Parts: sequence; C-alpha cells; structure tokens
Amino acid sequence: MKDPDKIYNTAVEATLEVIGGKWKTVILFHLTFGKKRNNELKILIPSITQKMLTQQLRELEEEGVVLRISYNQVPPRVEYELTDYGWSLKEILHLMCRWGDSHIERKHEGRATVLANPQLKDLYDI
Repeated sequence: MKDPDKIYNTAVEATLEVIGGKWKTVILFHLTFGKKRNNELKILIPSITQKMLTQQLRELEEEGVVLRISYNQVPPRVEYELTDYGWSLKEILHLMCRWGDSHIERKHEGRATVLANPQLKDLYDI
C-alpha cells in the first residue's frame, strides 16, 4: 500500500498512482468484461512479459481494485476479477477506450488503419 499520509496536489495524481503506467489500465479494461485467467490476459496483451503482468496484478490487488481467486485443485487455477471498488473504474476505462478510438481516427485521417487486435472491438462492443 502507498503512504496513507501522502499529500496530492490534484486528485488526478491519486488516480494515476493506482492505475497509472503502461499496463495497469489495459489489464483493468480487460477485467471490466469479466474474470480472466493469467493466460487469457497474456493472450489479450501479447506484448506484456509474464513478470510484468504478475507485478502489475499484485500491485492492483494491493490497491484493492483486483481480486485474486485461487481454486484448490490440481492443476492450480487462479482467476482475477475486479473488486466492487475496481468496478468503480469501469466508466473511465471505457471512456478512455472511446477517446483512444477517436484519437486513432483523427491521427490517421484519410488513411486506412489496422488495429493491433481488431477482434477486441467486436469482442467487447464498446
């Protein structure tokens, strides 16, 4: 957990302390569509390393926005899902996605663009 006595100049700093960085928002975005196993997240985020995925999930779990569910079975099975607190991020994450779509279109006006993972748009219908 972060320093509880830390003073922020703006609430945006507090938000970014929890969800900031290259991967946390992407992980959280995927979890807004339901529980995911580690290997599912790796498939959805192919350029993240296993070490980084594990680290980011642990940090999100420490912040109370992600819940790690471990099933007592062989082989072991672990799933990740948003906590009730984590679900409060859904709207902002989906707004960020829509803004990103608009940004990509604006940046590539008049040119055909290829999304890195076009199945996501159909899969998530956002």
